[in-house]
Amino acid sequence: MDFLARELWHDRIYSGSWIPVPHGSSVVEPATGAVLGRVGRAEAPDVDRAVTWAAEAQRDWSARGHDHRAEVLRRAAALFVEHAEEIAYWTARESGAARPMAGRAALVASAECHEAAALAALPYGEVLRSAQPRLSLTRRRPVGVVGVISPFNAPLLLAVRALAPALALGNAVVLKPDPRTAVCGGAVLARIFEAAGLPEGLLHVLPGGADVGRALVRHPRTPVIAFTGSTDAGRELARTAGELLKRVHLELGGNSALVVLEDADVGRAAAAGAHGSFHHAGQICMATGRHLVHRSLAEEYVAALAECAEDAVVGDPRRPEVTVGPLIDERQRDRVHQLVTASVTAGGTLVTGGGYQELFYQPTVLTDLPEHAPAYAREVFGPVAPVIPFDDEEEAVRLAADSAYGLSLGVLTRDVLRGLAFAERVPTGLVHINDQTVNDEPAAPFGGLGDSGNGARHGGHQANLDAFTETQWVTVRAEPPHQPRSGTGPLVVSQERRTVLDAERPAVANVEWPA
Repeated sequence: MDFLARELWHDRIYSGSWIPVPHGSSVVEPATGAVLGRVGRAEAPDVDRAVTWAAEAQRDWSARGHDHRAEVLRRAAALFVEHAEEIAYWTARESGAARPMAGRAALVASAECHEAAALAALPYGEVLRSAQPRLSLTRRRPVGVVGVISPFNAPLLLAVRALAPALALGNAVVLKPDPRTAVCGGAVLARIFEAAGLPEGLLHVLPGGADVGRALVRHPRTPVIAFTGSTDAGRELARTAGELLKRVHLELGGNSALVVLEDADVGRAAAAGAHGSFHHAGQICMATGRHLVHRSLAEEYVAALAECAEDAVVGDPRRPEVTVGPLIDERQRDRVHQLVTASVTAGGTLVTGGGYQELFYQPTVLTDLPEHAPAYAREVFGPVAPVIPFDDEEEAVRLAADSAYGLSLGVLTRDVLRGLAFAERVPTGLVHINDQTVNDEPAAPFGGLGDSGNGARHGGHQANLDAFTETQWVTVRAEPPHQPRSGTGPLVVSQERRTVLDAERPAVANVEWPA
């Protein structure tokens, strides 16, 4: 396993090539606390150099045929599969993802690249009707340099879903991954596209802190920013981008509801709910943050959900039997624990879990919660499942819709049409009937509403075209039209108009109107 050998990225950033830098960050394994290496850390001046080079390289890249760009993306897709085992190794060790998620990362990244390769060959405009004798059409043009800022929780997937379509459509990319996952969310992308033959200068990977992100957003040559992260950080970014009249694609937090109607199968519902809340230790924006269960099923559902929580194997994600790995760091663990303890203090009942060892937080089930309890009302980003019963469908709709977030919704019912009708009354970007809230596919548009973001900005051909291109209007004539000559000849006013003007004009001496 040498594709991601430490000597490649040790104290280096990727800016067209692997460049030594004077600053670095330790790569720490959440499960053990072991230091796995030291990745180079970019600073704000590195952003200007990267964007300037990217803008120069982008002109030639966009001028190349779509088939050339598609071929690079297809080679990248094959490389993700070829090196899937090594990528899974680093994803597990660096991000704490258990095998079901770590092993899937490279395969989904490959699928994202295949989707992007197909995107390159789409018709890039449409012919319009015109009232004049000319050809009128629109065409899609690349925006130039796309800035991508990605988080720690699914570092490879949440970077490649913007990076791959942006490249396919003729753009260059400057990526700022979270420094906590700069290998599996940064170095791997540099290595893959380097090996796939992407020309130098089109991809830059700059792990760094908030100063690097701000420099990327503020740079005058990054007209589009794709950001995935917290709602608070997204608001700050949007304010800055708004002042600079930039387009931003925001994928932010979530507190998604899973609604269990009275006709649902309780065993299957609880299993779905457990996956929605405990997968990847709950560190997923689409995680099921609120379990809304019909009162007739609530007691049985809570018991079954608690059993799922207690059966989960928590530990080092490299062990094959482990289903729940660690939280990313102490700060996140302490935040999760504070939300749980505050919710119990507010009147909630701790059914199971609620404790931790090092960074391993026990899957937790809470019930008897008031609606203002922090673990119910806020995004937890940990393996916590708050359950609230409802008495009728109207109350369920109110509870489901009563959130500042609007990312994903799951509705479990034997009546599929009822589930669809229910979902129409809840503002949300994603809806899953008879499934839990954590779902994503490269071919599907993805995005949330409200505090979850500004709509479907990734996935699917139309969303990606809208995200990473500008629409240009073009007209073509056979020859220039005849235009009336301008002149300064005498003003001719009809008798009728002269009468009106005489009545309306102010009394000004010595003014003569033309005859």
